[in-house]
Amino acid sequence: MRNLTIKELTEAVGGGITPRMVRHYHTLGLLPQPERSASNYRLYRDRDVQQLKQIVALKQQGFQLAHIQQLLQSQMDTEQTIAAQLQQQYQTIVQQLARLRQTAAALESVLGRDQDCQTIQAEALAQLRLLDAENQSGFGTLDQLWHRLDSETTTHPEAFGESLQRLLPDLSDRSEIEVDLLSKLVLACGDVSLVQFVRRSRDAIAAARDALKAGCTIVGDILPVVSALDQTRLAHLNCSVETLIADLHINSAAEAEQAFWNNEHWKDCLQHLPKGCILVVGYAPSVLMSVCTLIEQGQIQPALVIGMPIGFSHAPAAKRRLMKTSVPYITIEGTSGGGLLAAVALNALVESLLEKPDCHCYLSSR
Repeated sequence: MRNLTIKELTEAVGGGITPRMVRHYHTLGLLPQPERSASNYRLYRDRDVQQLKQIVALKQQGFQLAHIQQLLQSQMDTEQTIAAQLQQQYQTIVQQLARLRQTAAALESVLGRDQDCQTIQAEALAQLRLLDAENQSGFGTLDQLWHRLDSETTTHPEAFGESLQRLLPDLSDRSEIEVDLLSKLVLACGDVSLVQFVRRSRDAIAAARDALKAGCTIVGDILPVVSALDQTRLAHLNCSVETLIADLHINSAAEAEQAFWNNEHWKDCLQHLPKGCILVVGYAPSVLMSVCTLIEQGQIQPALVIGMPIGFSHAPAAKRRLMKTSVPYITIEGTSGGGLLAAVALNALVESLLEKPDCHCYLSSR
């Protein structure tokens, strides 16, 4: 998000607009008061450019300033009403998802039990048939059942593999290596439904194995991603590890996003990625978006992009764009992702290569 001075604003808008006119529009309320810099200069954003262009266009059509103000206010009220309606619809859907998630959690608590926890599973299944996903009170009646089921968990460690066999969807058309990758992602976040949103190019696993065998460079977007990588196994493969935004103080998606936007050095580093590297993006969506741009322009050629940044608008868009590029990729559709999942994906590929170096099952899977 760029910052413009008042002079840069008028140059971007054109149409004979002067700084004096802009200040007058502030006084009339046609333009919102801008933010100020540390030196008390007015700072404008792209939205100010668009609003000022709209004012200029309306003036050129013969509208008086008072009428323009009414039109802009009416437009703002309409946008706020639509936004409020969309927000209400979103909250309703989220509540429905929460109820379904509660039902799914209840089913997982039974179906995910290992052999040692199934002493009263038949009773639990009978009780769950009475569970109505639309009736919140239905969950209260299961408290005693959960108490009895949970008491079984104190007698032995959890058997994750056994639980996953019951809960994962049918993956018989996937290779053994991909099933292992998906299983590890599920175990990393505790959400079986994640499997439905993992996307990869057909050549992703082959590209990863070829690059790792060649001792490629691994590049993580920020230090927490790099810290979660299996450095020991990567060293065994002679793979070096680098950090794109190498700042010890950057630990979150918001910090990574701002750092990448505000420091041209990190963008310059991105343009000089080693050819044939594996890029692991787990935080900043703008990093992934810039990666896609550079790939499309032919400036970088990574062997694989694991693109799993988190975010609510830019991240889903960046992932969709990644899936349209020519490079092998592994991503998670939508807003889900994060540094841990991105690192887990790479670690799973590294582990499978070392444990099954001669496996070619992935070549025949879809």
